[in-house]
Amino acid sequence: MSQIRITLNGQVRPVNAETSLLAVLESLDLDPRLVVVEHNRRIVRRPDFEATSLSDGDAIEVVHFVGGG
Repeated sequence: MSQIRITLNGQVRPVNAETSLLAVLESLDLDPRLVVVEHNRRIVRRPDFEATSLSDGDAIEVVHFVGGG
């Protein structure tokens, strides 16, 4: 499978072509229920993570919530 390059939180990284946003989150061991994701400056709703395919040059920003008190 060929690879594409995305920018994830400011760092360029290779991923397999036709990778979904959900697959990237899973590769980072992130719980999709605990993050907010911006794909090319657009907030992606959690139900759309799996259906959102990535393309070469896409920019992804992931914010992970940490509980505390």
